[in-house]
Amino acid sequence: MTSSTEAVTRDWGGLTIPAAGTYLLDAAHKRVGFVARHMMVSKVRGEFADATATITVAEDPMESSVTATIQAASIHTAMADRDAHLRSPEFLDAEVFPTLEYRSTGVKSRSGNEFVLSGELTIKGVTRPVDLEVEFEGVGRSPFGQDIFGFSASTEIDREEFGLTWNVALETGGVLVGKKIKIEIEGEAVRQA
Repeated sequence: MTSSTEAVTRDWGGLTIPAAGTYLLDAAHKRVGFVARHMMVSKVRGEFADATATITVAEDPMESSVTATIQAASIHTAMADRDAHLRSPEFLDAEVFPTLEYRSTGVKSRSGNEFVLSGELTIKGVTRPVDLEVEFEGVGRSPFGQDIFGFSASTEIDREEFGLTWNVALETGGVLVGKKIKIEIEGEAVRQA
């Protein structure tokens, strides 16, 4: 937490951004979600309830970085049997690979409050480059004196590239679970130092 005289925000190219420092994802104000196609006709939504992230906001915002860890066993789709299957060796194999990891490798400004965060995503021991489309939502100080900022991020991955290849062919054509998975993240980050 900063002192009351220390700057909470700064101007960067007309955008008000957080002061440099280390920020942690607020567990009470986050959603790490995903969307998958089901039977080629609908979408199933889910999320990982247990996820942490450290965001280092650099003096030069384009040198900022993110590391994140998601607990595979915390997957939740509101259906216990499906969740158990997703934790099984046919999908995430949560006992052998308990975490999904993301580490940023660079950030680029797109326009206004939109950025592209490049990084490496590791699922089930397989690491692939993944770019997140990030929208900076704003910055401020909470009623509890915490310096915070909000963001949302999204991307689409091919689950088969990470070894998540289980599927069932449908009699009507197509497959039970789509290959493309949309990732949707919403969060607040709280300044630590």
